Amino acid sequence: MKTFFASTLFLVAFIATPAQAKLKVFACEPEWAALAQELASDKIEVDVATSALQDVHQIEAKPSLIAKVRRADLIVCTGADLEIGWLPQLVRQAGNPKIVSGLGNFLAASQVITLEKPTQLDRAAGDVHPQGNPHIQMDPYRVLTVAKALSARLSQLDSANAAIYQQRLADFSARWTAAIKRWEAKAAPLKGRKIIVQHASWIYLEKWLGLVQIDALEPKPGVPPTSAHLASLISVAKSNNTLAIVRAAYQDPKSSQWLSERTSVPSVMLPLTVGGDPQSKDLFGLFDSTIDKLLGAAK
Repeated sequence: MKTFFASTLFLVAFIATPAQAKLKVFACEPEWAALAQELASDKIEVDVATSALQDVHQIEAKPSLIAKVRRADLIVCTGADLEIGWLPQLVRQAGNPKIVSGLGNFLAASQVITLEKPTQLDRAAGDVHPQGNPHIQMDPYRVLTVAKALSARLSQLDSANAAIYQQRLADFSARWTAAIKRWEAKAAPLKGRKIIVQHASWIYLEKWLGLVQIDALEPKPGVPPTSAHLASLISVAKSNNTLAIVRAAYQDPKSSQWLSERTSVPSVMLPLTVGGDPQSKDLFGLFDSTIDKLLGAAK
Protein backbone atom coordinates (compact mmCIF):
# COMPACT_ATOMS: atom_id res chain seq x y z
CA MET A 1 0.00 0.00 0.00
CA LYS A 2 2.83 2.37 0.94
CA THR A 3 4.62 1.55 -2.30
CA PHE A 4 1.46 2.26 -4.31
CA PHE A 5 0.91 5.57 -2.46
CA ALA A 6 4.53 6.67 -3.01
CA SER A 7 4.40 5.77 -6.69
CA THR A 8 1.18 7.71 -7.10
CA LEU A 9 2.69 10.80 -5.46
CA PHE A 10 5.75 10.58 -7.75
CA LEU A 11 3.54 10.27 -10.83
CA VAL A 12 1.44 13.27 -9.79
CA ALA A 13 4.57 15.34 -9.12
CA PHE A 14 6.05 14.34 -12.49
CA ILE A 15 2.89 15.32 -14.35
CA ALA A 16 2.53 18.59 -12.42
CA THR A 17 6.11 19.68 -13.15
CA PRO A 18 6.38 20.91 -16.75
CA ALA A 19 9.49 20.17 -18.75
CA GLN A 20 11.84 23.16 -18.86
CA ALA A 21 11.22 25.14 -22.01
CA LYS A 22 14.13 25.44 -24.39
CA LEU A 23 15.70 28.83 -24.92
CA LYS A 24 14.49 30.23 -28.25
CA VAL A 25 17.26 31.83 -30.32
CA PHE A 26 16.81 33.91 -33.46
CA ALA A 27 20.04 34.11 -35.48
CA CYS A 28 20.39 36.62 -38.27
CA GLU A 29 23.08 34.65 -40.13
CA PRO A 30 23.86 30.94 -40.52
CA GLU A 31 27.30 31.25 -38.89
CA TRP A 32 25.81 32.43 -35.60
CA ALA A 33 23.08 29.79 -35.71
CA ALA A 34 25.82 27.18 -36.15
CA LEU A 35 27.86 28.65 -33.30
CA ALA A 36 24.84 28.70 -30.98
CA GLN A 37 24.19 25.02 -31.76
CA GLU A 38 27.83 24.19 -31.01
CA LEU A 39 27.52 25.88 -27.62
CA ALA A 40 24.06 24.72 -26.61
CA SER A 41 23.07 21.64 -28.63
CA ASP A 42 19.54 20.56 -27.71
CA LYS A 43 19.13 23.13 -24.95
CA ILE A 44 17.98 25.73 -27.47
CA GLU A 45 15.72 26.06 -30.49
CA VAL A 46 17.26 28.11 -33.29
CA ASP A 47 15.57 30.00 -36.12
CA VAL A 48 17.75 31.50 -38.86
CA ALA A 49 16.76 34.62 -40.79
CA THR A 50 19.00 34.15 -43.82
CA SER A 51 20.88 31.58 -45.87
CA ALA A 52 24.25 31.54 -47.60
CA LEU A 53 22.50 32.14 -50.91
CA GLN A 54 21.02 35.46 -49.76
CA ASP A 55 22.62 38.89 -49.60
CA VAL A 56 22.34 39.59 -45.88
CA HIS A 57 22.45 43.33 -46.54
CA GLN A 58 19.08 43.10 -48.30
CA ILE A 59 16.47 40.95 -46.58
CA GLU A 60 12.71 41.45 -46.62
CA ALA A 61 11.05 41.73 -43.21
CA LYS A 62 8.49 39.01 -43.93
CA PRO A 63 5.65 38.09 -41.51
CA SER A 64 7.27 34.68 -40.96
CA LEU A 65 10.44 36.35 -39.69
CA ILE A 66 8.45 38.74 -37.50
CA ALA A 67 6.74 35.75 -35.89
CA LYS A 68 10.10 34.12 -35.15
CA VAL A 69 11.46 37.31 -33.58
CA ARG A 70 8.29 37.69 -31.53
CA ARG A 71 8.85 34.37 -29.74
CA ALA A 72 12.64 34.68 -29.33
CA ASP A 73 14.37 34.85 -25.95
CA LEU A 74 17.64 35.88 -27.62
CA ILE A 75 18.64 37.32 -30.98
CA VAL A 76 22.17 36.66 -32.19
CA CYS A 77 23.20 38.88 -35.09
CA THR A 78 26.39 40.32 -36.53
CA GLY A 79 25.66 43.97 -35.86
CA ALA A 80 27.98 46.71 -37.11
CA ASP A 81 25.00 47.83 -39.23
CA LEU A 82 25.14 44.70 -41.42
CA GLU A 83 21.40 44.14 -40.85
CA ILE A 84 20.47 47.82 -40.59
CA GLY A 85 18.14 47.60 -43.59
CA TRP A 86 15.81 45.01 -42.05
CA LEU A 87 16.53 43.96 -38.44
CA PRO A 88 15.26 47.16 -36.74
CA GLN A 89 11.99 46.79 -38.64
CA LEU A 90 11.67 43.16 -37.55
CA VAL A 91 12.30 44.02 -33.91
CA ARG A 92 9.88 46.95 -34.00
CA GLN A 93 7.06 44.97 -35.59
CA ALA A 94 7.62 41.92 -33.38
CA GLY A 95 7.02 43.96 -30.23
CA ASN A 96 9.18 41.62 -28.15
CA PRO A 97 10.73 43.63 -25.27
CA LYS A 98 13.11 40.78 -24.37
CA ILE A 99 15.26 41.28 -27.47
CA VAL A 100 15.25 45.06 -27.90
CA SER A 101 18.30 45.49 -25.67
CA GLY A 102 19.98 43.92 -22.66
CA LEU A 103 20.54 40.19 -22.23
CA GLY A 104 18.25 39.22 -25.08
CA ASN A 105 20.19 41.20 -27.69
CA PHE A 106 23.60 39.82 -28.71
CA LEU A 107 25.69 41.42 -31.47
CA ALA A 108 28.79 39.46 -32.48
CA ALA A 109 30.71 42.43 -33.91
CA SER A 110 30.38 44.24 -30.57
CA GLN A 111 32.45 41.49 -28.92
CA VAL A 112 35.55 42.08 -31.10
CA ILE A 113 37.64 44.82 -32.68
CA THR A 114 36.45 45.41 -36.23
CA LEU A 115 38.64 46.41 -39.16
CA GLU A 116 38.21 49.15 -41.78
CA LYS A 117 36.42 51.67 -39.58
CA PRO A 118 36.05 54.79 -41.73
CA THR A 119 37.61 58.01 -40.45
CA GLN A 120 34.79 59.97 -42.10
CA LEU A 121 31.43 59.01 -43.51
CA ASP A 122 30.59 59.80 -47.13
CA ARG A 123 27.80 58.10 -49.07
CA ALA A 124 29.80 58.73 -52.23
CA ALA A 125 32.20 56.04 -50.99
CA GLY A 126 29.54 53.35 -51.37
CA ASP A 127 28.11 51.07 -48.67
CA VAL A 128 30.61 51.82 -45.93
CA HIS A 129 29.85 50.57 -42.41
CA PRO A 130 30.49 53.23 -39.70
CA GLN A 131 31.35 50.57 -37.11
CA GLY A 132 33.82 48.78 -39.36
CA ASN A 133 33.69 45.81 -41.72
CA PRO A 134 31.06 43.43 -40.31
CA HIS A 135 32.21 40.16 -41.94
CA ILE A 136 34.07 39.00 -38.83
CA GLN A 137 33.04 35.34 -39.27
CA MET A 138 35.97 34.82 -41.65
CA ASP A 139 38.52 35.16 -38.82
CA PRO A 140 38.53 32.04 -36.60
CA TYR A 141 40.16 33.93 -33.72
CA ARG A 142 37.32 36.43 -33.64
CA VAL A 143 34.83 33.57 -33.87
CA LEU A 144 36.38 32.09 -30.72
CA THR A 145 36.07 35.42 -28.92
CA VAL A 146 32.42 35.62 -29.94
CA ALA A 147 31.89 32.03 -28.76
CA LYS A 148 33.11 32.85 -25.26
CA ALA A 149 30.84 35.89 -25.02
CA LEU A 150 27.84 34.02 -26.42
CA SER A 151 28.33 31.11 -24.02
CA ALA A 152 28.35 33.56 -21.11
CA ARG A 153 25.14 35.15 -22.40
CA LEU A 154 23.41 31.78 -22.72
CA SER A 155 24.41 30.99 -19.14
CA GLN A 156 22.96 34.29 -17.93
CA LEU A 157 19.66 33.68 -19.67
CA ASP A 158 19.44 30.00 -18.76
CA SER A 159 21.33 29.54 -15.49
CA ALA A 160 19.87 26.06 -14.96
CA ASN A 161 21.98 24.83 -17.86
CA ALA A 162 25.04 27.03 -17.24
CA ALA A 163 27.28 24.05 -16.49
CA ILE A 164 26.34 22.46 -19.82
CA TYR A 165 27.09 25.66 -21.72
CA GLN A 166 30.47 25.93 -20.02
CA GLN A 167 31.28 22.31 -20.82
CA ARG A 168 30.32 22.70 -24.46
CA LEU A 169 32.34 25.91 -24.74
CA ALA A 170 35.40 24.10 -23.41
CA ASP A 171 34.88 21.28 -25.91
CA PHE A 172 34.34 23.68 -28.82
CA SER A 173 37.35 25.81 -27.85
CA ALA A 174 39.64 22.78 -27.76
CA ARG A 175 38.47 21.49 -31.15
CA TRP A 176 38.50 24.98 -32.67
CA THR A 177 42.01 25.83 -31.45
CA ALA A 178 43.33 22.54 -32.85
CA ALA A 179 41.57 23.26 -36.16
CA ILE A 180 43.12 26.75 -36.37
CA LYS A 181 46.60 25.25 -36.13
CA ARG A 182 45.71 22.74 -38.84
CA TRP A 183 44.23 25.42 -41.09
CA GLU A 184 47.20 27.74 -40.70
CA ALA A 185 49.67 25.01 -41.57
CA LYS A 186 47.65 23.92 -44.57
CA ALA A 187 47.14 27.48 -45.84
CA ALA A 188 50.80 28.53 -45.53
CA PRO A 189 51.30 28.51 -49.35
CA LEU A 190 48.61 31.22 -49.64
CA LYS A 191 50.59 33.84 -47.73
CA GLY A 192 51.40 36.81 -49.94
CA ARG A 193 49.20 35.63 -52.81
CA LYS A 194 47.10 38.30 -54.49
CA ILE A 195 43.36 38.22 -55.03
CA ILE A 196 40.65 40.32 -56.64
CA VAL A 197 37.34 40.25 -54.78
CA GLN A 198 33.80 41.00 -55.86
CA HIS A 199 32.73 42.69 -52.61
CA ALA A 200 34.67 43.77 -49.51
CA SER A 201 33.72 40.64 -47.55
CA TRP A 202 37.15 39.10 -47.09
CA ILE A 203 39.36 41.49 -45.10
CA TYR A 204 39.40 39.24 -42.02
CA LEU A 205 40.29 36.17 -44.08
CA GLU A 206 43.00 38.18 -45.85
CA LYS A 207 44.53 39.42 -42.61
CA TRP A 208 44.49 35.95 -41.11
CA LEU A 209 46.02 34.06 -44.04
CA GLY A 210 48.24 36.85 -45.39
CA LEU A 211 46.35 37.22 -48.65
CA VAL A 212 46.72 40.52 -50.51
CA GLN A 213 43.64 42.15 -52.03
CA ILE A 214 44.75 44.14 -55.08
CA ASP A 215 41.35 45.28 -56.37
CA ALA A 216 37.59 44.65 -56.37
CA LEU A 217 34.99 44.02 -59.06
CA GLU A 218 32.75 46.57 -57.37
CA PRO A 219 34.23 50.03 -58.03
CA LYS A 220 32.84 51.00 -54.60
CA PRO A 221 31.33 48.71 -51.93
CA GLY A 222 27.80 47.80 -52.93
CA VAL A 223 28.05 49.44 -56.36
CA PRO A 224 27.60 46.89 -59.21
CA PRO A 225 30.57 46.37 -61.55
CA THR A 226 30.54 48.46 -64.73
CA SER A 227 31.91 47.34 -68.08
CA ALA A 228 34.58 50.03 -67.99
CA HIS A 229 35.72 49.07 -64.51
CA LEU A 230 35.87 45.38 -65.36
CA ALA A 231 37.92 46.14 -68.47
CA SER A 232 40.39 48.10 -66.35
CA LEU A 233 40.94 45.03 -64.16
CA ILE A 234 42.26 42.88 -67.02
CA SER A 235 45.75 44.35 -66.87
CA VAL A 236 45.65 44.37 -63.05
CA ALA A 237 44.87 40.66 -62.93
CA LYS A 238 47.41 39.68 -65.57
CA SER A 239 50.33 41.70 -64.21
CA ASN A 240 50.10 40.63 -60.57
CA ASN A 241 50.26 36.85 -60.74
CA THR A 242 46.76 36.91 -59.28
CA LEU A 243 45.69 33.81 -57.39
CA ALA A 244 41.93 34.10 -57.83
CA ILE A 245 38.90 36.27 -58.44
CA VAL A 246 36.83 35.68 -55.31
CA ARG A 247 33.09 35.93 -54.87
CA ALA A 248 30.58 34.71 -52.26
CA ALA A 249 27.99 31.99 -52.85
CA TYR A 250 25.11 34.47 -53.13
CA GLN A 251 26.77 36.71 -55.72
CA ASP A 252 26.13 36.62 -59.47
CA PRO A 253 29.13 34.88 -61.07
CA LYS A 254 28.91 36.68 -64.42
CA SER A 255 31.40 39.48 -63.68
CA SER A 256 34.03 37.23 -62.12
CA GLN A 257 33.68 34.69 -64.93
CA TRP A 258 33.97 37.44 -67.54
CA LEU A 259 37.24 38.61 -66.03
CA SER A 260 38.48 35.05 -65.59
CA GLU A 261 37.90 34.23 -69.25
CA ARG A 262 40.03 37.19 -70.31
CA THR A 263 42.87 36.71 -67.85
CA SER A 264 43.00 32.93 -67.13
CA VAL A 265 42.80 33.79 -63.41
CA PRO A 266 40.48 31.28 -61.71
CA SER A 267 37.06 32.51 -60.61
CA VAL A 268 36.52 31.02 -57.15
CA MET A 269 33.28 30.91 -55.21
CA LEU A 270 33.88 30.84 -51.46
CA PRO A 271 31.03 29.92 -49.07
CA LEU A 272 31.37 32.98 -46.74
CA THR A 273 29.01 31.33 -44.28
CA VAL A 274 27.70 27.93 -43.25
CA GLY A 275 25.71 26.34 -46.09
CA GLY A 276 27.56 28.20 -48.83
CA ASP A 277 28.55 24.91 -50.46
CA PRO A 278 28.11 21.19 -49.73
CA GLN A 279 31.28 21.02 -47.61
CA SER A 280 30.27 23.94 -45.35
CA LYS A 281 27.79 22.06 -43.21
CA ASP A 282 29.13 23.67 -40.03
CA LEU A 283 31.74 26.22 -38.96
CA PHE A 284 34.58 23.74 -39.32
CA GLY A 285 33.48 22.84 -42.82
CA LEU A 286 33.25 26.54 -43.69
CA PHE A 287 36.98 27.03 -43.14
CA ASP A 288 37.94 23.65 -44.57
CA SER A 289 36.13 24.49 -47.79
CA THR A 290 37.48 28.05 -47.98
CA ILE A 291 41.10 26.98 -47.67
CA ASP A 292 40.68 23.98 -49.99
CA LYS A 293 39.20 26.15 -52.72
CA LEU A 294 41.93 28.77 -52.48
CA LEU A 295 44.62 26.09 -52.56
CA GLY A 296 42.85 24.56 -55.54
CA ALA A 297 43.18 27.89 -57.35
CA ALA A 298 46.89 27.91 -56.54
CA LYS A 299 47.32 24.63 -58.43
